Amino acid sequence: MLDPLMLDPVAAYDRIGPVFARIAEKRRSYLDSIDQLVISEIPPGSRSLLDVGAGDGGRARRIAQARDIAELVLVEPSVAMQGDTSDTKLRTMRAEELRLVQGEFDVITCLWNVLGHIFPSASRLEVLRQFARLVSPQGRIFVDVQHRYNARHYGAIPTALRFLHDHLSWKETNGDVVVAWAIQEDIEEVRCTTRGHVFTHREFRSLAQAAGLNIENRFVVDYATGECRRWSIEGHLLYVLGPTARRSVQQTS
Repeated sequence: MLDPLMLDPVAAYDRIGPVFARIAEKRRSYLDSIDQLVISEIPPGSRSLLDVGAGDGGRARRIAQARDIAELVLVEPSVAMQGDTSDTKLRTMRAEELRLVQGEFDVITCLWNVLGHIFPSASRLEVLRQFARLVSPQGRIFVDVQHRYNARHYGAIPTALRFLHDHLSWKETNGDVVVAWAIQEDIEEVRCTTRGHVFTHREFRSLAQAAGLNIENRFVVDYATGECRRWSIEGHLLYVLGPTARRSVQQTS
C-alpha cells in the first residue's frame, strides 16, 4: 500500500533521510560507476566543485578527493539528508534558488536524477541556466537522469508503450511519475511517496540547448550493474555539459 499523501520532494527526503543509506546501497554499483565516470571526465587542474542535491556530501567528497579539488560547496535542501557536513561549505537551499549563489566553479554535479525532482519543466530549465552561469569557462557540468526509454530497467512492453504515447501525443508531462519508497526500519516501515520525472534524450538535449549548454559527452549506464552500455535503451543517462560559448570559441579558433 502506498502512502496516500503525495509529499513535496524535499519533505519526502526529510522523511526518508534516516534510512536513505539503505536505499542508496541497493544501487551502489550504479552510483559508484557514475562517480568514476565523473572523476574520469573532470578537466585537469580543476579547483572547485559545486554539488547540487548533495545529500550528506559523501559522493561529492570522494569525487573531489580523487581529483585533489580543494573547494567543495554542497547544496542540499533537506536537513535530514545532510548528516555531518561541518567540514564543507553547505547551503540549505533548493536548486531553484541557485540565483542566490555567487562564484565560479570548475565542476558542477547534479546526480541521481536530482533534476527529475524539480517541477515544473520551466524550473528545470532555470536550474540548468544557473549551472551555465556558475560554471567556469573551461569547467564541466555532470547531470545523470533516469531515462524514460530504459527498456532494460522498465521492461520492453512498458517502454514501448511510453514511446508510442510520446510519438502520438507528446507532452512534457508524459515523463511525470510517482516515486515511492517502503523501507523496514526495526519494527516500523518508513513509507514515502513523491513526484519525479523521467527524461528522453531529446527532451534533455532541448533543455540543455535552451540553457546555453552543450552536450560534450553522454554515457549510458546500466541501473542494475553500473556497466556502460552501447544503446540508450539499456540504461540511464549521464551527461557531460559545457558552456555553448566554449564550443563557439573552439569552432572559430
